[in-house]
Amino acid sequence: MAVATQTLEELCINSIRFLAIDAVEKAKSGHPGLPMGAAPMAFVLWDKFMRMNPKNPKWFNRDRFVLSAGHGSMLQYALLHLAGYDSVTIEGIKQFRQWGSETPGHPENFETAGVEVTTGPLGQGIANAVGLAMAEAHLAAKFNKPDATIVDHYTYVILGDGCNMEGISGEACSFAGHLGLGKLIALYDDNHISIDGSTDVAFTEDVSKRFEAYGWHVLHVEDGNNDLAAIESAIAEAKKVTDKPSMIKVTTTIGYGSPNKANTAGVHGAALGGDEIELTRNNLNWQYPPFELPPDAVNHMRKAVERGATAEAEWNQALAEYTAKYPQEAAEFARFVSGKLPDGWDKVLPTYTPADKALPTRKHSETCLNKLAQVLPELIGGSADLTHSNLTEIKGFGDFQKGQYANRNVHFGVREHGMGAICNGMALHGSGLIPYGATFLIFTDYMRAAIRLSALSLAGSIWVMTHDSIGQGEDGPTHQPIETLASLRAIPNLTVIRPADGTETSGAYKVAIESSKAGNPTLLAFSRQNLPNLAGSSIEGVTKGGYILVDSQGTPDIILIGTGSEVSLCVTAAEKLTAEGKKVRVVSMPSTDLFDAQDAAYRESVLPKAVTKRVSVEAACSFGWHKYIGTEGVAVSIDRFGASAPGNICLEKFGFSVENVFATAKTLLG
Repeated sequence: MAVATQTLEELCINSIRFLAIDAVEKAKSGHPGLPMGAAPMAFVLWDKFMRMNPKNPKWFNRDRFVLSAGHGSMLQYALLHLAGYDSVTIEGIKQFRQWGSETPGHPENFETAGVEVTTGPLGQGIANAVGLAMAEAHLAAKFNKPDATIVDHYTYVILGDGCNMEGISGEACSFAGHLGLGKLIALYDDNHISIDGSTDVAFTEDVSKRFEAYGWHVLHVEDGNNDLAAIESAIAEAKKVTDKPSMIKVTTTIGYGSPNKANTAGVHGAALGGDEIELTRNNLNWQYPPFELPPDAVNHMRKAVERGATAEAEWNQALAEYTAKYPQEAAEFARFVSGKLPDGWDKVLPTYTPADKALPTRKHSETCLNKLAQVLPELIGGSADLTHSNLTEIKGFGDFQKGQYANRNVHFGVREHGMGAICNGMALHGSGLIPYGATFLIFTDYMRAAIRLSALSLAGSIWVMTHDSIGQGEDGPTHQPIETLASLRAIPNLTVIRPADGTETSGAYKVAIESSKAGNPTLLAFSRQNLPNLAGSSIEGVTKGGYILVDSQGTPDIILIGTGSEVSLCVTAAEKLTAEGKKVRVVSMPSTDLFDAQDAAYRESVLPKAVTKRVSVEAACSFGWHKYIGTEGVAVSIDRFGASAPGNICLEKFGFSVENVFATAKTLLG
């Protein structure tokens, strides 16, 4: 068959395939098989259904597309280029996977306009998509009126076998089914191949039945290689089902068109090679050299630009009419989308004095959340089945449930990893929402990939973690974090804050809210046990990460550095040392991340190099503290697993007492 006899649809689909083939071959790295097999479903989705504006990728009411199987990133880059997005040029495709290119190995939202979320670790994308769909449902319920609709878009996902094998997809899809998210439509690229070969070696369950059990509407396109009409019909049918999400299993052939490598693991994660590419070109009657595209295909796909401009213009008109009818709601909507905080929002954050009652910082966190919820309607979130331990309920704002999407308390269930990725999806929706997810600090181990991706993808999620040390008590070592804080502090672009009292908790939330709007995540670590409110603690001090809480007259002989529940131990130990004639400075260090971000002059003013005798006190491992205490300093820490006993007994037995801090400092002073 000559090129001229190919249908327009075939030209478009093969354009997608060969952009992927050629880019991977030039890079000598990548995954051509998925784009080759999934090109038909992707073409139908983008050509017939996706509402987008390539010339304004951030247009609010666009449909969101997520390639959960992010290893097939060239599928998305080909679609973006063909649809007319300026972010992916043909030169950029030629630089696939190269230093500084607009086409990284896996889709990255911060690198390539048109990419909504950062995918690659399998299952994260479908879970992000649940968050995107939740954000749409929440905003539609909040802002839409019976006679005026301004929030109305779909979230589409392409996921693969690997996504369905990963546990996070089960967590998120179970939750999506419970919530009945009717504007979430997932296309499952059912190609039966993973890196190890046929999925039969490890994965033989009936995925459709699983999704039916989750409460999804399930369809099957048996010939995803050729039956474009069936793909179109399935998506259209899915859109008609408004009370549950839809999963369309599309059975395809990985590496479709390759005579020798199709339907094998060999096409999953490696370039086809020159000889096989030539055979594939012949097999698919593709007579164009590498990176050259048929004008008819490009012209057809670029109609997305005109359609997008029209769709956005129509939406702008609808928004103008909405604004005229509902000016107050329109103003709030505009603020949401702008990402701006209301004036004076932080004035609701309380401060405390030593006369105020000693409370756990998790209780102060509850106070902050509830005060902030009154002035920040964009604040939404909840706990992974620990609401009354994490104290994360915002009272009076109802539970986010099926048909009650305007409410703001989300009950994620025991799904920490899914919760993390869902929060990231909400944060990246582009609507100004501030999502928070909560559990015990130790269970960040169950959601670390999502926390890491919040930092990588600039998702302003807030992680509310309680029971932050061996002070957690009787649940014992399985629930007592030891190395957790150090490992979280090691994640770039994640701000970890462990406040010492009520005022510092307010400071932590000030940082977290502002960081969320800037697209940066924050992890807050709160105590289970009561802590006294300290003289001199401050919101401003928290914003600097570390600050002088108690100072001496003249240059100190020794500096005690504490975080969280251990700061009060340092204060009392300092009083005893001062009574013996020692000059002692106490530094509260709620966030090493924020402290390290200060200029050298400020850091020197708090921790002068001339004062080499230093003691750090934190009920966690010592890893990382020698950066602040130097070679002559001592870390009062715990470098073994904890024990099952009341929290106060654990702290005492492991040396977190005034007496031990005092004795350690005395020994260091000689």
